Amino acid sequence: MLKNDLYLKRIFDMQNRFMFRLFSLGALLAVCTLFFSGCENTDPSVMKIFVRSASNELVSGAKVVVIGDVNSNPPTGAFVDTVVTNTSGFAVVDMDQYFNTTGAGSTTGYFDVLVSKNLKSGSAYVRCRVHITAVETIFLMN
Repeated sequence: MLKNDLYLKRIFDMQNRFMFRLFSLGALLAVCTLFFSGCENTDPSVMKIFVRSASNELVSGAKVVVIGDVNSNPPTGAFVDTVVTNTSGFAVVDMDQYFNTTGAGSTTGYFDVLVSKNLKSGSAYVRCRVHITAVETIFLMN
């Protein structure tokens, strides 16, 4: 009877060790999955356009038009947005609206930016990337 109990105890101990190792492996996999899924970039895609006069002063109330360059390489999808500069002299264009429509394969877009106020105008060519803030300064020429 004693020998039989010792045999059963060893089997029970081996099963406990196996279950502990299996549980430890499962916990490690769960932690790794949570860690790597938490590394996804969720920063917004933004284009920030500063508008300055010929005398280098920030201009509020300027009209900013952003147009996707469909002839760029790689091609940029069709996109047009119009915003007005705030009292600090810059306009913020939410580029997530562009990247959400182009699909996951598109990470870069090229845009013509046209600025005008009181018969003065300026332009720039801006590259915007997903999850990055692109900053450009455009001067209004006489």
